[in-house]
Amino acid sequence: MILKNLSYDLRQYLLVTFNYWNFTLTDGALRMLVVLHFYSLGYESLEIAMLFLFYEFFGVVTNLVGGWLASRLGLNRTMNFGLGLQIIALLLLTVPTQWLTVPLVMFAQALSGIAKDLNKMSAKTSIKKLVSNEHQGRLYQWIAILTGSKNALKGAGFFLGGTLLSMIGFKNTLFAMAAVLALVLIMSLIWLNRDMGKSKAKAKFSHIFSDNRAINILSAARMFLFGSRDVWFVIALPVYLSSVFGWSHSETGGFMALWVMGYGFVQGLAPRITGHESDSPPGRTSATVWAATLLLSALAVAFGIQLEWYPELTIIAGLLVFGAIFAINSSLHSYLIVSYAREDGASMDVGFYYMANAMGRLMGTLLSGWLFQVGGLAVCLWVSCLFIALTTLISRSLPRLHPHATSSR
Repeated sequence: MILKNLSYDLRQYLLVTFNYWNFTLTDGALRMLVVLHFYSLGYESLEIAMLFLFYEFFGVVTNLVGGWLASRLGLNRTMNFGLGLQIIALLLLTVPTQWLTVPLVMFAQALSGIAKDLNKMSAKTSIKKLVSNEHQGRLYQWIAILTGSKNALKGAGFFLGGTLLSMIGFKNTLFAMAAVLALVLIMSLIWLNRDMGKSKAKAKFSHIFSDNRAINILSAARMFLFGSRDVWFVIALPVYLSSVFGWSHSETGGFMALWVMGYGFVQGLAPRITGHESDSPPGRTSATVWAATLLLSALAVAFGIQLEWYPELTIIAGLLVFGAIFAINSSLHSYLIVSYAREDGASMDVGFYYMANAMGRLMGTLLSGWLFQVGGLAVCLWVSCLFIALTTLISRSLPRLHPHATSSR
Protein backbone atom coordinates (compact mmCIF):
# COMPACT_ATOMS: atom_id res chain seq x y z
CA MET A 1 0.00 0.00 0.00
CA ILE A 2 2.82 2.40 0.87
CA LEU A 3 4.62 1.63 -2.40
CA LYS A 4 1.45 2.37 -4.39
CA ASN A 5 1.40 5.93 -3.03
CA LEU A 6 4.94 6.60 -4.29
CA SER A 7 5.88 7.82 -7.76
CA TYR A 8 6.85 5.24 -10.37
CA ASP A 9 10.49 6.41 -10.45
CA LEU A 10 10.80 6.28 -6.67
CA ARG A 11 9.28 2.78 -6.55
CA GLN A 12 11.78 1.59 -9.17
CA TYR A 13 14.63 3.25 -7.25
CA LEU A 14 13.57 1.50 -4.02
CA LEU A 15 13.36 -1.86 -5.80
CA VAL A 16 16.82 -1.41 -7.36
CA THR A 17 18.23 -0.37 -3.98
CA PHE A 18 16.60 -3.31 -2.18
CA ASN A 19 18.04 -5.66 -4.80
CA TYR A 20 21.49 -4.10 -4.45
CA TRP A 21 21.36 -4.11 -0.65
CA ASN A 22 20.59 -7.83 -0.41
CA PHE A 23 23.26 -8.72 -2.94
CA THR A 24 25.86 -6.59 -1.14
CA LEU A 25 25.05 -8.06 2.26
CA THR A 26 25.59 -11.60 0.97
CA ASP A 27 28.71 -10.55 -0.96
CA GLY A 28 30.36 -9.19 2.20
CA ALA A 29 29.28 -12.24 4.20
CA LEU A 30 30.66 -14.60 1.53
CA ARG A 31 34.07 -12.92 1.62
CA MET A 32 34.29 -13.27 5.40
CA LEU A 33 33.04 -16.87 5.22
CA VAL A 34 35.76 -17.84 2.74
CA VAL A 35 38.50 -16.07 4.72
CA LEU A 36 37.55 -17.58 8.08
CA HIS A 37 36.68 -21.05 6.79
CA PHE A 38 39.89 -21.48 4.81
CA TYR A 39 41.96 -20.03 7.62
CA SER A 40 40.49 -22.75 9.86
CA LEU A 41 41.56 -25.31 7.23
CA GLY A 42 45.19 -24.17 7.61
CA TYR A 43 45.62 -21.75 4.71
CA GLU A 44 48.10 -18.86 5.09
CA SER A 45 46.85 -15.27 4.71
CA LEU A 46 48.49 -14.70 1.31
CA GLU A 47 47.12 -18.02 0.04
CA ILE A 48 43.65 -16.92 1.09
CA ALA A 49 44.14 -13.57 -0.64
CA MET A 50 44.98 -15.39 -3.89
CA LEU A 51 41.59 -17.12 -3.73
CA PHE A 52 40.10 -13.70 -4.54
CA LEU A 53 42.38 -13.05 -7.52
CA PHE A 54 39.78 -14.19 -10.08
CA TYR A 55 37.09 -12.25 -8.19
CA GLU A 56 38.98 -9.03 -8.95
CA PHE A 57 40.20 -10.03 -12.43
CA PHE A 58 36.76 -10.94 -13.72
CA GLY A 59 35.48 -7.66 -12.33
CA VAL A 60 37.63 -5.95 -14.97
CA VAL A 61 36.26 -8.15 -17.76
CA THR A 62 32.65 -7.93 -16.58
CA ASN A 63 32.57 -4.16 -16.37
CA LEU A 64 34.08 -3.87 -19.84
CA VAL A 65 31.58 -6.24 -21.48
CA GLY A 66 28.64 -5.87 -19.06
CA GLY A 67 27.80 -2.32 -20.15
CA TRP A 68 27.51 -3.47 -23.77
CA LEU A 69 25.27 -6.38 -22.74
CA ALA A 70 23.06 -4.08 -20.65
CA SER A 71 22.64 -1.63 -23.54
CA ARG A 72 21.38 -4.47 -25.74
CA LEU A 73 19.44 -6.57 -23.22
CA GLY A 74 18.38 -4.00 -20.60
CA LEU A 75 19.58 -3.31 -17.08
CA ASN A 76 16.85 -5.49 -15.59
CA ARG A 77 18.24 -8.59 -17.29
CA THR A 78 21.89 -7.96 -16.40
CA MET A 79 20.92 -7.27 -12.78
CA ASN A 80 18.89 -10.48 -12.59
CA PHE A 81 21.63 -12.45 -14.32
CA GLY A 82 24.04 -11.20 -11.65
CA LEU A 83 21.71 -12.42 -8.92
CA GLY A 84 21.45 -15.83 -10.58
CA LEU A 85 25.23 -16.16 -10.88
CA GLN A 86 25.69 -15.29 -7.20
CA ILE A 87 23.21 -18.01 -6.22
CA ILE A 88 25.18 -20.53 -8.30
CA ALA A 89 28.47 -19.37 -6.73
CA LEU A 90 27.05 -19.84 -3.23
CA LEU A 91 25.72 -23.31 -4.01
CA LEU A 92 29.02 -24.40 -5.59
CA LEU A 93 30.73 -23.93 -2.23
CA THR A 94 28.28 -26.27 -0.48
CA VAL A 95 29.95 -29.37 -1.94
CA PRO A 96 31.60 -31.85 0.49
CA THR A 97 34.80 -30.52 2.08
CA GLN A 98 37.03 -32.97 0.19
CA TRP A 99 35.75 -31.50 -3.11
CA LEU A 100 36.35 -27.92 -1.97
CA THR A 101 39.63 -27.53 -3.84
CA VAL A 102 41.42 -24.27 -4.61
CA PRO A 103 40.44 -24.32 -8.34
CA LEU A 104 36.76 -24.82 -7.41
CA VAL A 105 36.84 -21.96 -4.90
CA MET A 106 38.58 -19.68 -7.41
CA PHE A 107 35.96 -20.58 -10.01
CA ALA A 108 33.15 -19.80 -7.55
CA GLN A 109 34.86 -16.50 -6.70
CA ALA A 110 35.12 -15.72 -10.42
CA LEU A 111 31.35 -16.21 -10.77
CA SER A 112 30.80 -14.06 -7.68
CA GLY A 113 33.03 -11.32 -9.10
CA ILE A 114 31.08 -11.33 -12.38
CA ALA A 115 27.79 -11.29 -10.45
CA LYS A 116 28.86 -8.43 -8.19
CA ASP A 117 29.90 -6.13 -11.01
CA LEU A 118 26.86 -6.90 -13.15
CA ASN A 119 24.66 -6.05 -10.18
CA LYS A 120 26.58 -2.87 -9.28
CA MET A 121 26.79 -1.57 -12.85
CA SER A 122 23.09 -2.25 -13.41
CA ALA A 123 21.98 -0.66 -10.13
CA LYS A 124 23.97 2.55 -10.56
CA THR A 125 23.17 2.98 -14.24
CA SER A 126 19.45 2.46 -13.67
CA ILE A 127 19.33 5.58 -11.49
CA LYS A 128 20.46 7.59 -14.55
CA LYS A 129 17.19 6.52 -16.17
CA LEU A 130 15.09 7.56 -13.18
CA VAL A 131 16.36 11.14 -12.72
CA SER A 132 16.17 13.84 -15.41
CA ASN A 133 19.17 15.99 -16.30
CA GLU A 134 17.46 19.01 -14.72
CA HIS A 135 17.68 17.45 -11.25
CA GLN A 136 21.41 16.89 -10.77
CA GLY A 137 21.17 17.49 -7.01
CA ARG A 138 18.69 14.63 -6.66
CA LEU A 139 20.87 12.39 -8.84
CA TYR A 140 23.90 13.10 -6.64
CA GLN A 141 21.88 12.37 -3.47
CA TRP A 142 20.40 9.12 -4.82
CA ILE A 143 23.81 7.90 -6.03
CA ALA A 144 25.39 8.84 -2.69
CA ILE A 145 22.72 6.97 -0.73
CA LEU A 146 23.02 3.87 -2.92
CA THR A 147 26.83 3.87 -2.82
CA GLY A 148 27.08 4.66 0.90
CA SER A 149 24.50 2.11 1.94
CA LYS A 150 26.26 -0.50 -0.18
CA ASN A 151 29.52 -0.12 1.72
CA ALA A 152 27.79 0.06 5.10
CA LEU A 153 26.01 -3.20 4.29
CA LYS A 154 29.21 -4.78 3.02
CA GLY A 155 30.73 -4.09 6.43
CA ALA A 156 27.61 -5.52 8.07
CA GLY A 157 28.04 -8.54 5.81
CA PHE A 158 31.47 -9.17 7.36
CA PHE A 159 29.80 -9.41 10.76
CA LEU A 160 26.93 -11.50 9.37
CA GLY A 161 29.28 -14.00 7.74
CA GLY A 162 31.33 -14.51 10.89
CA THR A 163 28.27 -14.74 13.13
CA LEU A 164 26.36 -17.21 10.94
CA LEU A 165 29.50 -19.30 10.48
CA SER A 166 29.78 -19.79 14.24
CA MET A 167 26.01 -20.30 14.71
CA ILE A 168 24.89 -22.55 11.85
CA GLY A 169 28.10 -23.51 10.04
CA PHE A 170 29.61 -22.92 6.60
CA LYS A 171 27.20 -24.87 4.39
CA ASN A 172 23.98 -23.83 6.16
CA THR A 173 25.00 -20.18 5.89
CA LEU A 174 25.57 -20.57 2.15
CA PHE A 175 22.18 -22.25 1.70
CA ALA A 176 20.45 -19.50 3.72
CA MET A 177 22.02 -16.72 1.65
CA ALA A 178 21.18 -18.48 -1.63
CA ALA A 179 17.53 -18.77 -0.50
CA VAL A 180 17.33 -15.05 0.32
CA LEU A 181 18.79 -14.08 -3.06
CA ALA A 182 16.36 -16.42 -4.81
CA LEU A 183 13.45 -14.50 -3.24
CA VAL A 184 15.01 -11.18 -4.27
CA LEU A 185 15.43 -12.49 -7.82
CA ILE A 186 11.74 -13.43 -7.99
CA MET A 187 10.73 -9.93 -6.81
CA SER A 188 13.05 -8.36 -9.36
CA LEU A 189 11.64 -10.47 -12.19
CA ILE A 190 8.09 -9.48 -11.29
CA TRP A 191 8.33 -5.77 -10.53
CA LEU A 192 11.35 -4.17 -12.20
CA ASN A 193 10.87 -2.43 -15.55
CA ARG A 194 11.95 -4.99 -18.12
CA ASP A 195 13.24 -2.48 -20.68
CA MET A 196 15.12 -0.23 -18.24
CA GLY A 197 18.43 0.93 -19.74
CA LYS A 198 17.92 -0.81 -23.07
CA SER A 199 19.56 1.25 -25.83
CA LYS A 200 17.30 2.38 -28.68
CA ALA A 201 20.11 1.79 -31.17
CA LYS A 202 21.92 -1.54 -31.24
CA ALA A 203 25.29 -0.88 -29.64
CA LYS A 204 28.35 -2.24 -31.43
CA PHE A 205 30.84 -4.30 -29.46
CA SER A 206 33.60 -1.89 -30.50
CA HIS A 207 31.79 0.82 -28.51
CA ILE A 208 32.72 -0.79 -25.18
CA PHE A 209 35.76 1.50 -25.20
CA SER A 210 34.54 4.99 -24.42
CA ASP A 211 35.20 7.83 -26.87
CA ASN A 212 34.00 10.41 -24.32
CA ARG A 213 37.01 12.41 -23.09
CA ALA A 214 35.43 13.26 -19.72
CA ILE A 215 34.66 9.59 -19.02
CA ASN A 216 38.15 8.48 -20.05
CA ILE A 217 39.75 11.05 -17.73
CA LEU A 218 37.43 10.19 -14.84
CA SER A 219 38.08 6.46 -15.40
CA ALA A 220 41.85 6.98 -15.20
CA ALA A 221 41.44 9.00 -12.00
CA ARG A 222 39.20 6.28 -10.56
CA MET A 223 41.73 3.54 -11.35
CA PHE A 224 44.50 5.23 -9.37
CA LEU A 225 42.07 6.30 -6.62
CA PHE A 226 41.04 2.73 -5.82
CA GLY A 227 44.55 1.43 -6.38
CA SER A 228 45.69 3.90 -3.69
CA ARG A 229 43.29 2.38 -1.17
CA ASP A 230 43.78 -1.31 -1.89
CA VAL A 231 47.59 -1.12 -2.14
CA TRP A 232 47.72 -0.90 1.66
CA PHE A 233 44.23 -1.79 2.85
CA VAL A 234 43.52 -5.21 1.31
CA ILE A 235 46.47 -7.39 2.41
CA ALA A 236 49.17 -5.20 3.97
CA LEU A 237 47.01 -3.62 6.68
CA PRO A 238 45.34 -6.76 8.15
CA VAL A 239 48.67 -8.63 8.14
CA TYR A 240 50.37 -5.62 9.78
CA LEU A 241 47.69 -5.35 12.48
CA SER A 242 48.05 -9.05 13.29
CA SER A 243 51.82 -9.42 13.04
CA VAL A 244 53.03 -6.08 14.44
CA PHE A 245 50.29 -5.08 16.88
CA GLY A 246 49.38 -8.65 17.81
CA TRP A 247 45.67 -8.14 17.16
CA SER A 248 43.52 -11.28 17.02
CA HIS A 249 41.72 -12.17 13.80
CA SER A 250 38.39 -11.10 15.30
CA GLU A 251 39.85 -7.74 16.36
CA THR A 252 41.36 -7.17 12.94
CA GLY A 253 38.23 -8.24 11.09
CA GLY A 254 35.96 -6.27 13.42
CA PHE A 255 37.99 -3.08 13.04
CA MET A 256 38.05 -3.33 9.26
CA ALA A 257 34.33 -4.11 9.14
CA LEU A 258 33.55 -1.04 11.25
CA TRP A 259 35.81 1.01 8.99
CA VAL A 260 33.90 -0.10 5.89
CA MET A 261 30.55 0.67 7.58
CA GLY A 262 31.74 4.14 8.63
CA TYR A 263 33.11 4.69 5.14
CA GLY A 264 29.69 3.88 3.69
CA PHE A 265 27.97 6.22 6.16
CA VAL A 266 30.17 9.14 5.07
CA GLN A 267 29.53 8.33 1.41
CA GLY A 268 25.82 8.74 1.99
CA LEU A 269 26.44 12.19 3.53
CA ALA A 270 28.77 13.36 0.74
CA PRO A 271 26.30 15.81 -0.89
CA ARG A 272 25.90 17.62 2.43
CA ILE A 273 29.65 17.66 3.12
CA THR A 274 30.60 18.94 -0.34
CA GLY A 275 27.71 21.42 -0.37
CA HIS A 276 26.13 20.16 -3.58
CA GLU A 277 22.64 19.19 -2.49
CA SER A 278 21.10 21.67 -4.94
CA ASP A 279 20.95 21.24 -8.71
CA SER A 280 24.30 23.03 -9.11
CA PRO A 281 26.44 19.88 -9.43
CA PRO A 282 30.08 19.26 -8.48
CA GLY A 283 32.68 19.14 -11.23
CA ARG A 284 36.41 19.45 -11.88
CA THR A 285 37.22 21.73 -8.95
CA SER A 286 35.48 19.52 -6.39
CA ALA A 287 37.14 16.35 -7.73
CA THR A 288 40.60 17.96 -7.69
CA VAL A 289 40.30 19.60 -4.26
CA TRP A 290 39.04 16.47 -2.52
CA ALA A 291 41.73 14.31 -4.19
CA ALA A 292 44.40 16.76 -2.96
CA THR A 293 42.89 16.62 0.54
CA LEU A 294 43.09 12.82 0.44
CA LEU A 295 46.75 13.08 -0.57
CA LEU A 296 47.52 15.18 2.53
CA SER A 297 45.92 12.57 4.82
CA ALA A 298 47.86 9.72 3.14
CA LEU A 299 51.14 11.64 3.43
CA ALA A 300 50.54 12.16 7.16
CA VAL A 301 50.01 8.42 7.71
CA ALA A 302 53.02 7.49 5.54
CA PHE A 303 55.33 9.87 7.44
CA GLY A 304 54.01 8.61 10.78
CA ILE A 305 54.67 4.95 9.91
CA GLN A 306 58.04 5.73 8.30
CA LEU A 307 59.20 7.59 11.43
CA GLU A 308 57.51 5.01 13.74
CA TRP A 309 55.65 7.81 15.53
CA TYR A 310 53.09 6.07 17.77
CA PRO A 311 52.35 3.59 14.94
CA GLU A 312 49.15 2.19 16.48
CA LEU A 313 47.66 5.65 16.98
CA THR A 314 48.88 6.74 13.53
CA ILE A 315 47.23 3.75 11.85
CA ILE A 316 43.89 3.96 13.68
CA ALA A 317 43.47 7.76 13.54
CA GLY A 318 45.00 8.00 10.08
CA LEU A 319 42.80 5.26 8.67
CA LEU A 320 39.67 6.93 10.02
CA VAL A 321 40.57 10.29 8.47
CA PHE A 322 41.73 8.67 5.21
CA GLY A 323 38.53 6.61 5.04
CA ALA A 324 36.24 9.62 5.51
CA ILE A 325 37.98 11.68 2.81
CA PHE A 326 38.25 8.68 0.49
CA ALA A 327 34.50 8.10 0.90
CA ILE A 328 33.76 11.64 -0.29
CA ASN A 329 36.07 11.18 -3.30
CA SER A 330 34.41 7.88 -4.16
CA SER A 331 30.91 9.34 -3.87
CA LEU A 332 31.84 12.33 -6.05
CA HIS A 333 33.24 10.02 -8.73
CA SER A 334 30.19 7.74 -8.59
CA TYR A 335 27.94 10.73 -9.19
CA LEU A 336 30.10 12.21 -11.97
CA ILE A 337 30.23 9.03 -14.05
CA VAL A 338 26.44 8.59 -13.95
CA SER A 339 25.95 12.26 -14.76
CA TYR A 340 28.53 12.36 -17.59
CA ALA A 341 27.17 9.15 -19.17
CA ARG A 342 25.17 9.56 -22.36
CA GLU A 343 21.41 9.15 -22.19
CA ASP A 344 21.24 6.33 -24.73
CA GLY A 345 23.70 3.57 -23.86
CA ALA A 346 24.63 4.91 -20.42
CA SER A 347 25.45 1.39 -19.23
CA MET A 348 28.40 1.22 -21.65
CA ASP A 349 29.94 4.40 -20.23
CA VAL A 350 29.34 3.28 -16.65
CA GLY A 351 30.64 -0.21 -17.43
CA PHE A 352 33.86 1.19 -18.93
CA TYR A 353 34.34 3.39 -15.86
CA TYR A 354 33.85 0.52 -13.41
CA MET A 355 36.23 -1.57 -15.50
CA ALA A 356 38.87 1.03 -14.60
CA ASN A 357 37.69 0.82 -10.97
CA ALA A 358 38.15 -2.97 -11.00
CA MET A 359 41.55 -2.60 -12.68
CA GLY A 360 42.62 -0.28 -9.85
CA ARG A 361 41.45 -2.81 -7.25
CA LEU A 362 43.26 -5.65 -9.01
CA MET A 363 46.45 -3.58 -9.30
CA GLY A 364 46.21 -2.53 -5.65
CA THR A 365 45.55 -6.07 -4.40
CA LEU A 366 48.55 -7.55 -6.22
CA LEU A 367 50.86 -4.69 -5.22
CA SER A 368 49.65 -4.84 -1.61
CA GLY A 369 50.87 -8.40 -1.13
CA TRP A 370 54.14 -7.92 -3.03
CA LEU A 371 55.15 -4.50 -1.65
CA PHE A 372 54.38 -5.48 1.94
CA GLN A 373 56.53 -8.57 1.56
CA VAL A 374 59.52 -6.65 0.16
CA GLY A 375 59.27 -3.33 2.01
CA GLY A 376 56.59 -3.35 4.69
CA LEU A 377 53.57 -1.11 5.24
CA ALA A 378 55.51 2.15 4.79
CA VAL A 379 56.37 1.29 1.17
CA CYS A 380 52.71 0.47 0.50
CA LEU A 381 51.71 3.85 1.90
CA TRP A 382 54.25 5.77 -0.23
CA VAL A 383 52.94 4.04 -3.36
CA SER A 384 49.43 4.95 -2.20
CA CYS A 385 50.52 8.61 -2.02
CA LEU A 386 51.93 8.36 -5.56
CA PHE A 387 48.63 6.98 -6.87
CA ILE A 388 46.61 9.74 -5.16
CA ALA A 389 48.95 12.38 -6.60
CA LEU A 390 48.24 10.93 -10.07
CA THR A 391 44.50 10.99 -9.32
CA THR A 392 44.78 14.68 -8.39
CA LEU A 393 46.69 15.59 -11.55
CA ILE A 394 44.34 13.61 -13.79
CA SER A 395 41.27 15.21 -12.16
CA ARG A 396 42.53 18.65 -13.22
CA SER A 397 41.91 17.59 -16.83
CA LEU A 398 38.18 17.00 -16.30
CA PRO A 399 35.85 19.38 -18.19
CA ARG A 400 35.76 22.84 -16.59
CA LEU A 401 32.01 23.07 -17.01
CA HIS A 402 29.58 20.29 -16.11
CA PRO A 403 27.68 19.02 -19.20
CA HIS A 404 24.32 19.45 -17.43
CA ALA A 405 24.86 22.85 -15.84
CA THR A 406 25.96 26.30 -16.82
CA SER A 407 28.45 26.44 -13.97
CA SER A 408 30.30 24.01 -11.77
CA ARG A 409 31.92 24.49 -8.42
